[in-house]
Amino acid sequence: MNLGFIGLGAMGRPMALHLIKGGHRMGVWARRAESAAPLVAAGATRHDTPAALAAVSDFVFTMVTASNDFEQVILGEQGLIHGAKPGSVVVDMETISPAVARAVAQQLATSGIDMLDAPVSGGPMGAEQATLSIMAGGKVEVFERVKPLFECMGKTVTRVGDSGAGQITKACNQLALLVAAQGVAEALHLAGRLGADPAKVREVMMGGVAASRVMELFGKRMVERQFDNGIDTRLYHKDLGIVLDLAHEACIAMPAGALVMQQVNALMGQGRGRDDLGALITVLEGMSARD
Repeated sequence: MNLGFIGLGAMGRPMALHLIKGGHRMGVWARRAESAAPLVAAGATRHDTPAALAAVSDFVFTMVTASNDFEQVILGEQGLIHGAKPGSVVVDMETISPAVARAVAQQLATSGIDMLDAPVSGGPMGAEQATLSIMAGGKVEVFERVKPLFECMGKTVTRVGDSGAGQITKACNQLALLVAAQGVAEALHLAGRLGADPAKVREVMMGGVAASRVMELFGKRMVERQFDNGIDTRLYHKDLGIVLDLAHEACIAMPAGALVMQQVNALMGQGRGRDDLGALITVLEGMSARD
């Protein structure tokens, strides 16, 4: 198939490479030539604009950062909508507002272009290993067309509903992840303050009901003080902002989410937006040091 990919960072680059390895022709667009270089070296063709890329693609995947980035790439002056052919498909794989996903899908539909919102979970490691969990929203028939391509990038591929449902599912995923990470940080911080070895405490908890993927990954980074890998905290800050906006619009109480946002805001205020989320434990340590 003729594929396009936009957003060639820590997640998008390996995802696009897996699609090439799946035997598909790949075109890319990136603002910086160095971002596209690994894909070009693997056989991809670099295009000058998103519109030019869309003109030669049956499916275009995006993995940009935020809602406004996605809107610009799709609807901007040289956006995909100006080059995409009727019957082609845009697949939004970043985490953005469900409202934006739906609005863009509706605008693309007026030009005969289909769209799926299909954010992912699994982080850079999942992208590298093609083990991502992919949650898609959109028409059943469009999902079935794209599913073989999703299977080049992920292990768990699920259509969760109509347009916007993928982004809603991702928002729920991020809420659960962030609240759990705060709980892990508080438990390990408490252990250390009371004189227990946080590494041993985590080891015990990993064998009981408190065990979780969050405890496994982020707890390990907290214990080992490894805050320079994984996904940037600034991206979780963006995601949690989406969650709280959704809760506000729906008049739903979100006490735990609001509390975690305070902790993430503290990290951002310290200029640590590019640290791993495991750095949440340092906010608690700083609060205790002042007590």
